[in-house]
Amino acid sequence: MTARTLAVVSAGLSEPSSTRLLADRLAAATAAALPGETEVVTAELREHAHDLAANLVTGFAPRPLRAAIDAVTGADGLIAVTPIFNASYGGLFKTFFDVLDQDALEGRPVLIGATGGTARHSLALEFAVRPLLAYLRAQVVPTAVYAASEDWASPGGLTERIARAGAELAAAIGGRAPVVRDDPYADPVPFEELLKAGGH
Repeated sequence: MTARTLAVVSAGLSEPSSTRLLADRLAAATAAALPGETEVVTAELREHAHDLAANLVTGFAPRPLRAAIDAVTGADGLIAVTPIFNASYGGLFKTFFDVLDQDALEGRPVLIGATGGTARHSLALEFAVRPLLAYLRAQVVPTAVYAASEDWASPGGLTERIARAGAELAAAIGGRAPVVRDDPYADPVPFEELLKAGGH
């Protein structure tokens, strides 16, 4: 059975980060629900903050950011988690999706999550994060997971939501063929053709 790849985008700014903690728990729940092996690759956006700004002003991603983008766009499924600031996603989270090609996540199964200080911000997942991924034509699973500060103190309900969302993402990934990454060196142009193209 082909191993599945699961990319995790965490936009937490602090360390340790409750956003990263939620992302890791969602990844573990998804991997547990998937049959066979699962390779999990995490993009911690705080490590790419300067590169994201550079990408915005130059149009080119520095190598570390390019590697993170390739890992996310080449995965079978994506978990995207952001802290909620001022009733919406964080700027770092939005910037990462701003630098992706518009078709990069088309049809890709995605699980969205968010963290915040109070439950009052939970609807930001539905009016901000879900429309962003829908605009990119990703396939967002029905259950979105929001974790307020009080959820970490009494995690019963949060654990159930994480398990349900992970199962939904695993089912969506399992219903698709594995993503095959193109190898640019797999089919090289013969040297004779390169010479002909150069007029020799």
